[in-house]
Amino acid sequence: MSDIALTGEVLPAATESIERPLNEADLAALRRSVRALEQPGLAARLSAAAGAPLDMIGRSLPAPVTEVVGRSTEAAMRGALRVALKTLPKVAVAPAAGTEIESVAVKPEGRLGALLGSLTGSSTFNHKAMAALSGAFGGAFGLATLAVELPVSTTLMLRSIAEIAREEGEDLDDPEGALACVQVFALGGKGDAAGAAEGTGLTESGYFAVRAALAKTMAEAARYAGSKTLLDQSAPALIRFTAQIAARFGIVVSQKVAAQAVPVLGAFGGAAVNTAFMSHFQSMARAHFTVRRLERTYGQATVRAAYEVEKAALGVA
Repeated sequence: MSDIALTGEVLPAATESIERPLNEADLAALRRSVRALEQPGLAARLSAAAGAPLDMIGRSLPAPVTEVVGRSTEAAMRGALRVALKTLPKVAVAPAAGTEIESVAVKPEGRLGALLGSLTGSSTFNHKAMAALSGAFGGAFGLATLAVELPVSTTLMLRSIAEIAREEGEDLDDPEGALACVQVFALGGKGDAAGAAEGTGLTESGYFAVRAALAKTMAEAARYAGSKTLLDQSAPALIRFTAQIAARFGIVVSQKVAAQAVPVLGAFGGAAVNTAFMSHFQSMARAHFTVRRLERTYGQATVRAAYEVEKAALGVA
């Protein structure tokens, strides 16, 4: 197994495999992924949860609200990155039988590391239930709780994303695999991404366009995480990666805040909005890690070509 670099992103190159077309089951899985990634429909989900069209309740949020959303989103992304990196195992070297030396992976320490380190017994339903509780809290007490509620719901989503990633064969002991979980938060929004993400390179909304825009900073962050025993959250590589994700994630957070701003929403409606929010990112995660799984099997070029065919069939530009 060797590595190749494509637009700054290091991807595994299966040098022993021969490129072949996707089989029927994998093609069906890719088709579902294209629908989720290119037609995510978050606005429709939030509108249904709030009981009002999203463009009517929050076409543009007031400047003070936008500032709160921005600060809360950045804090949530820093927390998500911290959790993801805490899951990386510290490796100790111990003598094996005879004269050989083998590496022994040590389980992540601390409560944050354990959050993603022990996924036994977790489920999609449980994550939605916890998200509903945090949404009920936010719906009952309003925007003032966003700084508390958003990091909690983001961490819950990250745990669910990590579980989906493992189900699709992702190695979360690898820094690149762990950061791919955080990357999902940048895949959740379409629409006017250019204005919201100005200066971050995330000016397009297509799935592969977003991945390409994130590739360089993600590769830098993964290299830094893989070479450091103690990670400094203020490291430039991690700051740049977090900023790019936060800029994109802020678009959908603004939509969520707009949906929760309906005057009669209350705790029940807030729970419904957060459940829709969680469902959306679970769909994004399943689609994203399905594409990555297929790339490991068939090669990126083959999967990209098949993806574009399916995308064209949907009539997505």
